[in-house]
Amino acid sequence: MTVEPSDAITTGSLVGSEQGLQNALNGIYSLFKDHIEFNGTQDDNNMYLRQYYQLTDFASDDITCGQVTEDPLFNSFTHDHSPTQSNTRYYWYVSYKMINSANTIIAAIDQHAELDTQTQQLLGECYFLRALCHFNLVRLFAKPYSIDPQAPGIVLRTHVDDPSEKGRSTVAEVYDAIIQDAEQAASLMNTPRGITYASKEAAWALLSRVYLYTEQHEKSIENADKVIQSGRFELETTASFPNLFANAQNSKETIFCIGFSQLDNYGKFGSIASMIYSDGNSGWGEEFASASLRKVMEEHPEDVRWSYIEAAKDEGGNVRKLNGIDCYYIRKFSFQDGDPNLSSPILFRLAEMYLNKAEAAAKLGQTAVALDMVDEIRKNRGLSASLYKGALPSGNTALDVVLKERRIELAFEGHRLYDLVRNKRNVVRAYWGYHLRGLKETDIQPTKVPTGYSNRDIAWDSNRIIYYIPVDEVLSNPAVIQNP
Repeated sequence: MTVEPSDAITTGSLVGSEQGLQNALNGIYSLFKDHIEFNGTQDDNNMYLRQYYQLTDFASDDITCGQVTEDPLFNSFTHDHSPTQSNTRYYWYVSYKMINSANTIIAAIDQHAELDTQTQQLLGECYFLRALCHFNLVRLFAKPYSIDPQAPGIVLRTHVDDPSEKGRSTVAEVYDAIIQDAEQAASLMNTPRGITYASKEAAWALLSRVYLYTEQHEKSIENADKVIQSGRFELETTASFPNLFANAQNSKETIFCIGFSQLDNYGKFGSIASMIYSDGNSGWGEEFASASLRKVMEEHPEDVRWSYIEAAKDEGGNVRKLNGIDCYYIRKFSFQDGDPNLSSPILFRLAEMYLNKAEAAAKLGQTAVALDMVDEIRKNRGLSASLYKGALPSGNTALDVVLKERRIELAFEGHRLYDLVRNKRNVVRAYWGYHLRGLKETDIQPTKVPTGYSNRDIAWDSNRIIYYIPVDEVLSNPAVIQNP
């Protein structure tokens, strides 16, 4: 699918104007949160970040669906995908719109602009955003690197004059391009504009994540250490963590977030929070923290990470149910300025760097390092009395410990599904919810584990882990091969 750049972002309009460059680049950032027209219509459900969190987290074992819905988010819960589903079509479209705009700015700078420090910063941000968009696309629409690096990846677009009919690069080729862009971004960005814009540290954070996915563990640690040792960030403490997500733009732990304000507030039915939180007046509130995740967390009720999970209670103090499913709302995208629909979603934060280092160290046989990194997180989350101190729990590997901590710490932030499949672990959803095809409320028995549902669990190497290439791309670009 050919995505033309916005009329406001052309090489000609950018020549010789730093303000023009900055305005054009800020336009790319706005596409993370804007509801833009697609296929002749404007849909309040269409927003890059809203679709991103639904496509990633709703397909994992951390969120359960409380009812059947015609919204295409339901496809993520059931893993019954279609090339025509509107959310993947929009996500593909807006991702390439962002990539194409970044390419246009890069071309303008390369051809016409003087590379002073401010222009270098803007150029570096473009490389970062292009890398991030390609990375999220390859995660959603291609097999994981750990399964088959030579599998078809995505359409790699790194030049404004790329042909519209272009085939898919391999997964390995896409990751190589992402790494090259992120490395270039880190080398250029030396004049940071704040945490709502890309920075050198954000590029290092992306590289740490990407190297973890490509099994280059030493390099993942190296880049995580660069962020940790930069001195720019600190882990939120037991006292301050509960306010981290409502105060993301001012948090000392945030590396890069998308800044929302009241002007960007899409209200109770169009916000990211709307599907996973409701105070009775706001949002649909139809998807909840899963029983599986809550069971993992129940060992430590003192863990302050419970603050982002809220039990909805009835007048008698009992947990409310929707179609027999317990309503445990998710608060990670709520309560900026006290508003239940507003947040500034964090795409990179310091805690992930500790956990990236922990996973990489575990895989390198550095158990003590892995457990030390996990303990750094735990002692700042109310668990100072329950540190590992270098001792593995009986029957657990270092990787088991790390993945458990990643699940709790990074829940609902777009990681869980990929943490599982990257490590060749199945998505096990042995709890009640409408991810179970054909479920009826009369089937739900609180003391019984659901069995006999063909899509209850999804194998880590299943084709259903990834989404189909959207029909628009396949029809307009005959060089693209569809996913099986």
